[in-house]
Amino acid sequence: MANRHLSRSVVLQSLFEWDSRGRNDVEVESIVRRNAKEFAPGVSDVSFMELLLKGILAKKGELNDIIEKAAPDWPIDKISPVDRNVLRLGLYELLFSDRDEVPAKVAINEAIELAKTFGGETSGRFVNGVLGAVYKELGEPGKDAQPAKKKKAPEVPYEKMPIQHLGGAVVYGKKGKEIYLAFVHDIFGHWTLSKGKIPEGIDPNTGTINKVKEEIGLAVTIEADLGTNEYIANDPEIGKIRKQVHYYLANSPFEDLTLAKKPGLDDAKWFKLADILELNFYNDILPIVTKAVTILNEGK
Repeated sequence: MANRHLSRSVVLQSLFEWDSRGRNDVEVESIVRRNAKEFAPGVSDVSFMELLLKGILAKKGELNDIIEKAAPDWPIDKISPVDRNVLRLGLYELLFSDRDEVPAKVAINEAIELAKTFGGETSGRFVNGVLGAVYKELGEPGKDAQPAKKKKAPEVPYEKMPIQHLGGAVVYGKKGKEIYLAFVHDIFGHWTLSKGKIPEGIDPNTGTINKVKEEIGLAVTIEADLGTNEYIANDPEIGKIRKQVHYYLANSPFEDLTLAKKPGLDDAKWFKLADILELNFYNDILPIVTKAVTILNEGK
């Protein structure tokens, strides 16, 4: 049960991919297995993911109808792809899962956490509102049930967490007098920076150059240090780790981008410097991009 939240996140990613690539039910088994291998290599219960995903798709018509009734101001296709797939997952577990295995409150709380992690600023509240309305219609099953006490894993102090080093870059190129920036697009609808894990013993500068080449096919030259972002992630095998991403400003010839076949990414494009304000960035990426743009504008 300890890895069920991670398994649900893999199912959500697979649902998002299914939704954004034509909703072909035939491909779902290969999608979930690929995502499980990429995002949850330490979780052996792939059958739980497959059964959950297939169950959701088997009931998708009913789930869509319930979503539209519970959120009448939001037609299903107008709800953001992340939010509507979190709702499908949460509603399926709330309505169709074994209540002894997945109590109603667990189904709702898990969906809210997924919405907060992968959605926008209001996703958690939106999902909570829709699922809460359905929960009340059901008569609030299990409202007074006392949750089973879980054995709490020992808390690892921040300073003792393993550190994983990554390198990334704001890549720019020039076409005539125009400056362009290269971004990759992930399956959750955000434009972000090309990055990758730096192997042990490799200089971050060199490692970042190699990772950008692998991911988008550009030979870049590092020009400036943009700083480091750090966040805590949960590794299914070793627990909480600190991921440190060192970012650089890098120059490249203005050439066609070649996106590597990598789960989680679905596009790569050049954008004019003046057009990037319209892009959907993660909150922690925006300051890095802003710093790079400031440097580029000062160098004009």
